[in-house]
Amino acid sequence: MRLWSDSFTDGGLIPAECAFAMIDPDQHARLSSNRNPHFAWDDVPSGTQSLILFCYDIDAPTVATNVNKEGLFVPEELPRADFYHWTLVDIPVAMRSIAEGKFSELVTPHGKPGPLLPFTIKNGTEHQLRQGVNDYTNWFASDPDMAGEYYGYDGPCPPWNDLRVHTYLFCVYALDVPRLALEGRFTGPEARLAIRGHILDEAQMYGVYSLNPDLAATLVP
Repeated sequence: MRLWSDSFTDGGLIPAECAFAMIDPDQHARLSSNRNPHFAWDDVPSGTQSLILFCYDIDAPTVATNVNKEGLFVPEELPRADFYHWTLVDIPVAMRSIAEGKFSELVTPHGKPGPLLPFTIKNGTEHQLRQGVNDYTNWFASDPDMAGEYYGYDGPCPPWNDLRVHTYLFCVYALDVPRLALEGRFTGPEARLAIRGHILDEAQMYGVYSLNPDLAATLVP
């Protein structure tokens, strides 16, 4: 399989329009357009009954003590973990692309609804996609202005004082089942467990992003 995006190049800088937050010279960071990137895929293997798309940050700090604190930094050597930004399941085989901004436009305080996501394929067929909750659900749990269930895509927002550039993996899997065996609310890690034994093929690409101005200046679109 092959996966690509018109929003950014493989290994390149994710545009600020596709991020949760962007650099602000006066207050470090501010909310951005939060548009889901464009994606397209082909060479889907015979026998595929559905597809699934993941987006996750592999460089999320495991300790939040210094995160976004004046006069402090998140050290590059700090152990990191995955942070899920999007889990889109039950993608029909006839669907071969997602337009930029199709499923996310601007930040939604308290989160977008889910998991059901009605969608019309180009041939006019109605299909019910589903989206998992992303990890902003836990991140904002103690913030009364933002707390809620964050379904679907919410883009990059790495700490503005992080000394490491964050890498975001985008992975699409071809599955031998028409519907993922999960019900109700689910997370990215739960979906990854559910696809075990059902993967026919896969493709991936990655993008990078930083809210640290010194690091951002070194990144190539």
